[in-house]
Amino acid sequence: MTDPWVALAADANPGARIGELRRAHEVFTSDGRLETPVRTVVGQSWRRSARARVSPDGAALVELGAEEVGPYRDAHPLARVMPMIRELMSAYAVDGEHLLAVCDAHGRLLWVEGHARARRRAERMNFVEGARWAESEAGTNAPGTALAVDRPVQVFGAEHFLRPVQQWTCAAAPLHDPHTGRLLGAVDITGGDGLAHPHSLAFVQAVARAAESQLALVAPPSAAGSARLSALGRDEALLVAGGRRIRLSRRHSEILVTLALHPEGLGGDELLIELYEDESVPPVTIRAEVARLRRLLGPELLRSRPYRLGLPVDADFDTVARRLESGAVAAALGAYAGPLLPRSQAPAVVRLRHRIAGQLRAALIARGDPGLLADWAYSPWGGEDLPVWQALAAAAPPDRRAALLARARALDEEQRS
Repeated sequence: MTDPWVALAADANPGARIGELRRAHEVFTSDGRLETPVRTVVGQSWRRSARARVSPDGAALVELGAEEVGPYRDAHPLARVMPMIRELMSAYAVDGEHLLAVCDAHGRLLWVEGHARARRRAERMNFVEGARWAESEAGTNAPGTALAVDRPVQVFGAEHFLRPVQQWTCAAAPLHDPHTGRLLGAVDITGGDGLAHPHSLAFVQAVARAAESQLALVAPPSAAGSARLSALGRDEALLVAGGRRIRLSRRHSEILVTLALHPEGLGGDELLIELYEDESVPPVTIRAEVARLRRLLGPELLRSRPYRLGLPVDADFDTVARRLESGAVAAALGAYAGPLLPRSQAPAVVRLRHRIAGQLRAALIARGDPGLLADWAYSPWGGEDLPVWQALAAAAPPDRRAALLARARALDEEQRS
């Protein structure tokens, strides 16, 4: 059976449902009711789009100009697999008068290629490189919704939230880092009614799987003499070293993050202070925790006297910090998967968590880019960040400013009460 979350039924006649879907869309956008049965993935996406105050008559915003999108996508991990994606999809797109598109994890289109006539039509609705097609900006659409639910999605005609997009059909699948599982973006095929078939979704899913497999080959987890630590947006860090993927416990995650901050090493008493709020915790506690961690990692990776890491560790929070220092704010936000070990109360982790988040949000507010601010505001950690919502309202286009100001005022009242 076809999963109703992702695809149209194999025996469906989408053309026969155009009127029904459009009536359902008009009712929903006028008063929020869903009277006509709509696929679950579509109904839930419409609700998210409405909560984000997306206008059904609006358009996606072009956030990156030609001079910005080139360097940004060249540095993106998916640039490594674009030749293979083109090889698999280009002929299909051109022959069928379709478009292939690849976006980043925030829904920004980095590559849009395919049939020339389809590209000219797509330009009229800002389906172009540098435009952001996240649900929070462009409503229900295959790449944006695939990112929102982190699974493959097919969207037909009037299922799109934006009326100008309802002449198109699209299918998209998310792309992940094969080593860390981090969402990198999505691959999409967009065109006419000819794509309204489950085979289109199966095709784009196969391309996504092939791209992830290729990415695993061209971007190995780590060199023999280094390791990769992912601790942003997760309570249990992931260490990739020597061909091994090690998911750490919460306390072991805190130890490794703290030692990554101190490559020179820490004595037992120093590590104890960094990890425990309670000053009465005996030193034997930290010795026992480090001993368990050494058995897991091996003595070559975790050394003692002082406690230190035996290999260079490339940590995701260091990546964010380096990009911020170089002024690459969009790239820093792209690497920020969420707060550092969000449930940890270890003093060293809490300080670093606040420092990274504070520096990044300050850079976003200073930049004043509405797309970057929206990425933060609509994230799980940014929903109640009043200064960011206020900055977003000030930077947004006039047609969206009133709704964003209302959201900021409501949030201000909630936080004052």
